[in-house]
Amino acid sequence: MITKELKIGVNIDHVATLRQQRFTEYPDPLTAALLLQQYGVDSITVHLREDRRHIQDHDVLGLKRFLEAPINFEMAATDEMLRIACSVLPAYCCLVPEKREELTTEGGLNLTVDPESLTKIVKELKNNAIRTSLFIDPYFIQVKKARDIGAEAIEINTGRYAEAKTLKDRLLLANQIELAAKLANELGMSVHAGHGLNYQNVMQIAKISCIEELNIGHSIIARSVFDGLGSAYVEMKEVCLQARTND
Repeated sequence: MITKELKIGVNIDHVATLRQQRFTEYPDPLTAALLLQQYGVDSITVHLREDRRHIQDHDVLGLKRFLEAPINFEMAATDEMLRIACSVLPAYCCLVPEKREELTTEGGLNLTVDPESLTKIVKELKNNAIRTSLFIDPYFIQVKKARDIGAEAIEINTGRYAEAKTLKDRLLLANQIELAAKLANELGMSVHAGHGLNYQNVMQIAKISCIEELNIGHSIIARSVFDGLGSAYVEMKEVCLQARTND
């Protein structure tokens, strides 16, 4: 199997979370994105939630206007978000499940429920030249459904892996992720992964050669409080590339 080049995208939602705690103008997610761009960030992820708890509409518009790095727009599969995506035209859209009461995304989409509506949304995004991925748990049935729905990529939810309490469980879950990633590749889809990854647990996932991109947010933003945003990003990318080189 050909080893894919590994890209690291950064989710900047938590910059907006800090801002929204006081409803100030700072810290500005756009400023964070522009700083990361100076350090060669591969993409910037933002999740415009229906309740606007962190990222706001004007953040997305500002990123589109001023950022050269690709924008990965995470969105619920709703008519409102589809209209915004087709207006802003980010490079990528990732459809994710969304519940108002959750602190962060708790699991992947269940593609066996109402695949017809997801197919329509994916088709509309593709008609607007937006590359579309589906955030799913690493199960074969979900991978196959993603292909049937027409997604060009999947993003594998690494949340259960990140939360594993024992090394044995973590290795088993990493193997499950790798098998799902390989199947997606065989079916002609690109593979991304993310959720809960940090500087201690990312190596096992970064080793998976058919994963093209990791999207990481909270741990990088948290590290940046002490080390600075640029250094936090560079260190994360070095950890991931070292893991793949040593495999």
